[in-house]
Amino acid sequence: MCVLMRFSAQGREIMGYDFGRFLKIRGAYGAGWSPDGRRVTFITSITGVPQAWEVAAEGGWPEQLTFHEERVAQAEYSPAEERLLYSMDAGGNERMQLFVLDRRTGLERDLTRQPDAIHQFGAFSPDGQAIAYTATRRNGTDFDVYVQRLPDGEPELVWETEGYHAVADWAPDGSSLLVSRHRSNMDGDLYLLDLASGEATLLTPHEGEARFHSARMTPDGRSVFLATDRDGDFLRLARLDLATQKIEYLTPDDHDVEEVELSRDGRYLVATRNVEGYSDLMLFTGEGRRMPDPQVPEGVFGGFAFSPDSRRLAFTLTGPDRNPDIWVLELPDGEARRLTRSTTAGIPRGVFRRPRLVRYPTFDDREIPALFYEPEAENAPVIVDVHGGPEAQERPDFNPVTQYLVHRGYAVFAPNVRGSTGYGKTYTHLDDVRKRMDSVRDLAHAALWLRENGYEKIAVMGGSYGGFMVLAALTEYPDLWSAGVDIVGIANLVTFLENTGSYRRALREAEYGSLERDREFLESISPIHKAERIRAPLMVIHGKNDPRVPVGEAEQIVERVRRSGGAVEYLLYDDEGHGLAKLKNRLDAYPRIAAFLDEHLGA
Repeated sequence: MCVLMRFSAQGREIMGYDFGRFLKIRGAYGAGWSPDGRRVTFITSITGVPQAWEVAAEGGWPEQLTFHEERVAQAEYSPAEERLLYSMDAGGNERMQLFVLDRRTGLERDLTRQPDAIHQFGAFSPDGQAIAYTATRRNGTDFDVYVQRLPDGEPELVWETEGYHAVADWAPDGSSLLVSRHRSNMDGDLYLLDLASGEATLLTPHEGEARFHSARMTPDGRSVFLATDRDGDFLRLARLDLATQKIEYLTPDDHDVEEVELSRDGRYLVATRNVEGYSDLMLFTGEGRRMPDPQVPEGVFGGFAFSPDSRRLAFTLTGPDRNPDIWVLELPDGEARRLTRSTTAGIPRGVFRRPRLVRYPTFDDREIPALFYEPEAENAPVIVDVHGGPEAQERPDFNPVTQYLVHRGYAVFAPNVRGSTGYGKTYTHLDDVRKRMDSVRDLAHAALWLRENGYEKIAVMGGSYGGFMVLAALTEYPDLWSAGVDIVGIANLVTFLENTGSYRRALREAEYGSLERDREFLESISPIHKAERIRAPLMVIHGKNDPRVPVGEAEQIVERVRRSGGAVEYLLYDDEGHGLAKLKNRLDAYPRIAAFLDEHLGA
């Protein structure tokens, strides 16, 4: 195990914290309530793998509910009975199955029993006796809508359709479902599915692209609260009248509204806005009238769940120096209190560093926002950390890897290059298809800005699409980088689109380009065809069961770099998928990353 040594000005040796300690920092997320409102459920990986737990709503010692070797991704109580619904996959393959745990007996039941299909839980029926979800059971590609009675009913196909769908809500009278359709990450629609007739009514006709997120139906069944950017650049909180299909906006077109939740009785409505990556919590009456903002600590938060009596709101709160925990807010004007106490592995919170927000110029006179985490030493080696997505955002939430690297003496520079979310859909579309390499130019200008400010040794690291950015940066601008770390990244956009999960292909082609129309262009920008240009040492990490970016992407780039005489280290994990979820694998991989960076940058 790696132990970090530091020396004071007087030359005395000071012990630091090794990577293992940082990786054992825990978090709690995914809050929910028991039917009686006395307990709060959540997910935590305190055992090494994410499992479902619960704790008394007033606080106390938590109780573990699930005991599996595989990760539990979601857990939610029936609103009427002591039944806990949860989802779980195998080996990171993301083919989620749905299970129900009877809390009275401790017995579990596999509800879906089709391990080759993906199941995405949507909602409980108002009486808690059934669930609605979407799944690829029919053909492995299309997400049809199913309803299933509890505890031992069979899946009933209620809407056979094409493409990617998700159940957003179940109407309070039990007669219909709100279903969202996603044509891409930036375009979708809402439908009202009548369960008696099977007829689906389009609620959101529009021209061009528009998103309709976090849809919640009011108790009277007449309207839906949601977040949409149909008529503007940003996602706004809005109310959709189901009879007229007219939309009334409740927030201005200046920041993205990210999450919307309505209490069961319709008394309160809560939403968050993304302001430079931080969350702004807004509270409304059930009629949409703005109330005084709740007093909560600064950070990033979401995963809202109202208690059954609507008097309390549970949510996850995290920040750059605050690992994720469940908090409870007393409504309407009470204080927020931390309910769970996730360990920092004995590391004082004062060790964690907060970033400063910077903006740097790029090739077309735009300014690119970035979070800059800096150690005590000046002009330290820098790791440019690139987020995935690409429709995502680097935010000031807690990242144990970032915190360890800064503790070790590195600076971490996390840019939100063009194509990122959180800055309006115009900005998000700046890297689409033929403009893909403009985002890589933004990355190069980050390195140039760092050099202008006295930082000479610079590495680039990223996962998933961020891994593509790493490889593209190393091949397009080989002289700027001292090292690169590619985690589950894309090396060849053509083979990626050919081999990714069939349901994802259409969603990804909207962003990257079509194999039919854009194959030649995709080949021209794929790093695999320029691997001989890579001069910096490269580390590649991948999970064998990755359904999103198949392991062949890693194998291609490793083979090509080695054939070209380049230096590459390759770590493959047989029991992982898209990323490293299991603690034992993280404890193996990340110290190796640190050693690799030390060798080539030397913090």
